[in-house]
Amino acid sequence: MQTTLADFIRGTAAGDEAEAILRTCVHCGFCTATCPTYQLLGDELDGPRGRIYLMKQVLEGHKATERTQTHLDRCLTCRSCETTCPSGVRYHHLLDIGRAVVEEQVGRPPLQKFLRWSLRQVLPYPERFTPLLRIGQAFRGVLPAPLQAKLPPKREAGSWPKSAHARRMYVLDGCVQPGIDANINAATARVLDRLGIRVEVAPRDGCCGAASFHLDAQDEGLAFARRRIDAWYPAIASGEVEAIISTASGCGAFIKDYGHLLRDDPAYAEKAARVSAAAKDLVEILAAEPLENLSLKPGGKTAFHCPCTLQHALKLAGKVEAVLTRLGFPLTAVPDAHLCCGSAGTYSITQPELSKQLRDNKIRALESGAPDRIATANIGCLAHLQTGTQKSVQHWIELIDAALA
Repeated sequence: MQTTLADFIRGTAAGDEAEAILRTCVHCGFCTATCPTYQLLGDELDGPRGRIYLMKQVLEGHKATERTQTHLDRCLTCRSCETTCPSGVRYHHLLDIGRAVVEEQVGRPPLQKFLRWSLRQVLPYPERFTPLLRIGQAFRGVLPAPLQAKLPPKREAGSWPKSAHARRMYVLDGCVQPGIDANINAATARVLDRLGIRVEVAPRDGCCGAASFHLDAQDEGLAFARRRIDAWYPAIASGEVEAIISTASGCGAFIKDYGHLLRDDPAYAEKAARVSAAAKDLVEILAAEPLENLSLKPGGKTAFHCPCTLQHALKLAGKVEAVLTRLGFPLTAVPDAHLCCGSAGTYSITQPELSKQLRDNKIRALESGAPDRIATANIGCLAHLQTGTQKSVQHWIELIDAALA
């Protein structure tokens, strides 16, 4: 794709990256076949190829409009298009650049701006999010029905093992997961304890930065990333810990991108790359261990929802299913498993109608095999799916933990 960037961005780091990405696109349209929003809306501008053309126009000097912003906002950043693309277009990096430029040119109406600001003041801070969630859960019965539907049930965490194994790993607690389901990391610690690995909550834990970065505050998101790097790097550099485990694939995908996002920061480029390399999704850890040492009693059929961040961003499609099958869990078939459930970070709040359609489609696909329960690998997907089904939705590590003899 030929392009001539406008003066305002030509020669900048963002401009050079955008131009390189644009030039890899051969506008073949394969991406539209797997784009969830294109499948729903049938509009070329609500698919990756159309959005690329919109961003190209803006970067070449055409004025962005609210319509431009609407089409970019509707993108889930699920990265299904990247899995399909034969040319290896790094669409999500172009989208980061395009959204920032459009935001600067167009701005937002006051209510939209306030909503996004409010989410950034609450979601990244567990000390704010969890108490507010508990208040909502306590008064669920008197809340409006739409708000009740958004509130996940309270889930208690089990005990945390205290064994002192030589092998040691950090686990990211993150921002919303401790409030929604603190048992996920506790279950991770219990299962890995059986395999001779000591799991500890990462020091000075907190948001990885993804929430702010994708809510029009990229600098704020990178500030969160630098704080996580400062907290984790000493133990990684010294070899005290083998890995930083993420039990939420959304967080893991963003941490894996630290090296790219901070590549031009002389104070953090090397450290960010080391942290990205040390970050592992939980399934990468478990798949490499002698699972025959676990004595399990799995029961019931499970439908597994593979989050977009796990299959498209981290390129780990099929890995959780392989682990569960290896351990004896019967899995049901899930049609259109590549399509997003509509959670996508804060998408269910900023784009509620599209998010609900995607959720309902996903629930139908998951329940088509008559499973006893649904499992996933990302806290956002878990909470979002649970609002649309009566079946229990759990993290897959909780299934293994519950089946330990």
